[in-house]
Amino acid sequence: MRNTTLSRISLALTAASLLPLAAACSKPAAEAATQPPATEASTPKPAATDAVGIVRSAADLPAPITRKEAQKVVVNLEAVEVNGQVAEGTTYSYWTFDGKVPGPMVRVREGDTVELHLKNNPNSKMAHSIDLHAVNGPGGGAVATQVAPGQEKVFTFKALNPGVYAYHCGTAHIPTHIGQGMYGLIVVEPKEGLAPVDREFYVMQGELYAKGKRGDKGHLEYDSSKLIAEQPSYVVFNGKPAGLMGDMAMKAKTGERIRLFVGNGGPNLVSSFHVIGEIFDKLYTEASTDALSNVQTTLIPSGGAAFMEFTAEVPGQYLLVDHSITRAIDKGAVAALVVEGPENKEIFDAQHIDTAGH
Repeated sequence: MRNTTLSRISLALTAASLLPLAAACSKPAAEAATQPPATEASTPKPAATDAVGIVRSAADLPAPITRKEAQKVVVNLEAVEVNGQVAEGTTYSYWTFDGKVPGPMVRVREGDTVELHLKNNPNSKMAHSIDLHAVNGPGGGAVATQVAPGQEKVFTFKALNPGVYAYHCGTAHIPTHIGQGMYGLIVVEPKEGLAPVDREFYVMQGELYAKGKRGDKGHLEYDSSKLIAEQPSYVVFNGKPAGLMGDMAMKAKTGERIRLFVGNGGPNLVSSFHVIGEIFDKLYTEASTDALSNVQTTLIPSGGAAFMEFTAEVPGQYLLVDHSITRAIDKGAVAALVVEGPENKEIFDAQHIDTAGH
């Protein structure tokens, strides 16, 4: 990742042209609710050599549900605090579900009884919990799952309402836990199932709040004052600035029907989600089960989700962005979908114009 802030999108819309600058992050501080906001950036420390990749592949999601009857589903999650890579030479202390951002997609059927087990890794420094927006019950499960390091909590709920819902940590200070990476999606498929598609992808927007400037190297510290001011250092897809680019880009072929499950962990910003060069044939705004047609850009609230479908007719690289566009150009809210296949000049023809008149 380059160490210069990009000021515009090139006509070619290449991956390099939208890579944000370096990385943001911080090691866990005491809860912001119990500390005054930080006022000065601390000197970044050298990046730890034990840092791990925290980006969850967009293709890492459960298969569609084909069974016709409701059943009991057991879900196991673990709260894990990890030293994660934000960029080369830059790290951040992420709090996660299962060691990646976002947490695993949970996929159940309308009418299922879900038994959820939440463990907290013995090496954690903080208590954690989970609030699932698909739950009908106190705290969405957070009241029942406040779990100390090395412990486990269990609760059950019935998935009454179909749709796509966010989940996140519900332990105080809640914005800090979400801002450190503790969010994900739970899909409750309707009884009749979702229409078949060729490919599905799982993408979640989030925010990182770090002391210092974008592009700083070393292990950057969490900045509660930026969190409270709602001024993120980075806006990210799947945990890292431009994390779903290059080797982590989504892949598809021309003619394939694509479904995107897109959530917004927040904790603060509303996403203006857009795929450059595509139109959502069907959009389930705020993850409703009723579709809109032919939508260019959709708002996804913090703690919300949407899912959308389209067919990739033309090969090339398609960029997923938050169209509050500074977030894509300068802060990292950009991902790539690479579509391979034959050209379709009836739909799109990039003609060469000879300006010399030859």
